[in-house]
Amino acid sequence: MSGPLTGLRVLEIGSIGPGPFGAMILADLGADVLRIDRASGAQLIGPGTDFREELLHRGRRSVAVDLKHPDGAAAVLQLVERADVLLEGFRPGVMERLGLGPDVCLARNPGLVYGRMTGYGQTGPLAQTPGHDINYLALSGVLAMVGRRDQPPTPPLSLVGDFGGGGMLLAVGVLAALHERSRSGAGQVIDAAMIDGSALLATPFFGYRQTGGWSAERGTNTVDSGAPFYDAYQTADGRWLAVGAIEPQFYADLVDLLGLPADLPDQNDRSRWPELKEMIAHAVRQRNRDDWIAAAEGRSPCVAPVLEPEEVPSHPHHASRQTFVEVNGLRQPAPAPRFSRTPASLGLRPPLPGEHTRGALADWGVPAETVDGWIDAGALRATADPPAGGD
Repeated sequence: MSGPLTGLRVLEIGSIGPGPFGAMILADLGADVLRIDRASGAQLIGPGTDFREELLHRGRRSVAVDLKHPDGAAAVLQLVERADVLLEGFRPGVMERLGLGPDVCLARNPGLVYGRMTGYGQTGPLAQTPGHDINYLALSGVLAMVGRRDQPPTPPLSLVGDFGGGGMLLAVGVLAALHERSRSGAGQVIDAAMIDGSALLATPFFGYRQTGGWSAERGTNTVDSGAPFYDAYQTADGRWLAVGAIEPQFYADLVDLLGLPADLPDQNDRSRWPELKEMIAHAVRQRNRDDWIAAAEGRSPCVAPVLEPEEVPSHPHHASRQTFVEVNGLRQPAPAPRFSRTPASLGLRPPLPGEHTRGALADWGVPAETVDGWIDAGALRATADPPAGGD
């Protein structure tokens, strides 16, 4: 591994979604992330995937542990003593019942940064309530603001709750706690909740709503598909062109590119936005998507092709920057951001559960005879083959 976090040891208690994403970020940046998977097999996230194709698991090794076995917690606690960070994504109280709560872990390693990833947080009346991304967006006020006019709220994939407001902010919290530890020498617990992170990502829009800059009606504002100069329009070949010409000079270039008449409604006359949107839509339908992009060269109309995922890696800009890499037959985004002295790079492919039990524990300083004893007792599993059936 290489990257600015080289030398950092992270213990990831296997979960799904935001927790693995946060761990992936740390692994991409060079941390030695050791994933604790179930002895009966890791839980897969997406339909039709297998362990080797679960990109959120890239860059780390896997140790398979039966956390309900009497020796399972003991094995993890030996790793806790050697770790800088622990990440977990269970509901509040589960780690405590397993004998791996923050009090126990910090007693064994006072410098440990203990990151907890949940939907509703460690406290509050909903702390034990199950949910998913859409639920956290709904309760944080974000979902009400996303969607087209006269249409239901639209879930923006799982990007805002799970990954942006969840795993990304978990990683930010870990890095902040590590920075503080460099001064105090003490670890601490991070309560990262997707409902908090979702609200945080929407900070400016909460402000706009209170100051009259944002309409409560979806699809009528500048960046929610309401503005005619900020939307996606279908082209002659059935593909799509993204338009984001907010500033007057860029809007003027857009008008020129599309060949619109000189007597257009004023750009900021919201009462005539529907009319102006129809005019732009009609103009865009006259050419194919890539013809518009070619015509826009040398101008600044703020247009871009809406690329399908399969098209993205070969786009000249991505190719130039090597935004995507192919590892073991899977194209995937390269680590980000980029560093001038300590560049990050992709490490191991996604592991099979228990694939690295012996080797990883040896690297972390656990004696081989101790590992053998745990394996013989059934607390650990060491195999490169996924178990049949799972939990």
